[in-house]
Amino acid sequence: MAKLAGVGVGTASRVISGRGSVSTEAAERVRAAIRELEFRPSSIARSLSGQSLGAIGLFVQTLRGDFYRSILEAVDDELRAVHRHMVVVSGSNHGSDYDESIRALDFLMQRDCDGIVIIGHQLHDADILRLRDRNPRLAILNRRLEGMEDACFSVDHHRAGALAARTLLDHGHRRFGVMGGPSSAPDNTDRVQGFLDTLAAEDIDAASVPVIESNFAKDGGLRTMGQLLQRDPSITGVFCGNDDMAVGALTWLRDHDISVPRDMSVIGYDDVYTSAHTFPALTSIHIPMYEVAANAVRWLIEQCYGVSQPIERQFPVTVSMRDSVAMAPAQPRKPLRDTRYSASRPKL
Repeated sequence: MAKLAGVGVGTASRVISGRGSVSTEAAERVRAAIRELEFRPSSIARSLSGQSLGAIGLFVQTLRGDFYRSILEAVDDELRAVHRHMVVVSGSNHGSDYDESIRALDFLMQRDCDGIVIIGHQLHDADILRLRDRNPRLAILNRRLEGMEDACFSVDHHRAGALAARTLLDHGHRRFGVMGGPSSAPDNTDRVQGFLDTLAAEDIDAASVPVIESNFAKDGGLRTMGQLLQRDPSITGVFCGNDDMAVGALTWLRDHDISVPRDMSVIGYDDVYTSAHTFPALTSIHIPMYEVAANAVRWLIEQCYGVSQPIERQFPVTVSMRDSVAMAPAQPRKPLRDTRYSASRPKL
């Protein structure tokens, strides 16, 4: 291409990369040669030359749901600001989520991504530590690992769970049910424990509170809501470990003529975009995941490319009060005839 343009290789390289000074006439001859030869720079050759792929890998547990959308947006926004891109893989498929997660991370490692952002409850701490041995430039979201404190970005999930309990307590509720996510998720364990610890501080026996593990999905919320009321029909306040399960709970309660919030208050977790658009609008614990992910990527950009940016590590949690939480009912509800989930209902 340089020969066709009648310039040196260095001049052609500066035109392609956009770095360095080149005369207007020489630049136009190079561009004409690019068009004639239909030249396209090789990302592989560039990575070999500069020892950088120019891309960050992102592992998420699944691509479904609004929770992961905010993370994808944050990673993409930060990388584009420094002219880099992302390679995204998920750990969910038709097989074992754990096996799929390991295969997906191997895929990123084999692509020689400059760094990797990881969020996924299927992975064990030991898995992430082994990955660090293969590529030390990792950023971890939503969990904390001993020895990797600088690389970990999260909120105080115990405090967030406590805030959920305090919200229901301040509205006069004394009978609670908890719809948790998978016990394999450390952040889920922390939020549930924060909720129960706050109840215990108010002389409510945590052992009397039914806690049912579910799956962080709407269909799990549908199943679990009925199970909670089977265990304790007097429940007036339900804490859901994420907003998707809370949406399932709202649907179940509506189908069984239990009014929210007159008869039952429901509080979710994460405060995803759709929470404000449910019926009734869902009260939720606001977890600033966009900010968490954005700061993790800024830190990783500095590790990979030497671009220094301000980095925050403290992310306050708040409650977004909407319509699904109200004062506890003065009178107990009439008992339900059947609290089982109807299998005939279309799956959400």
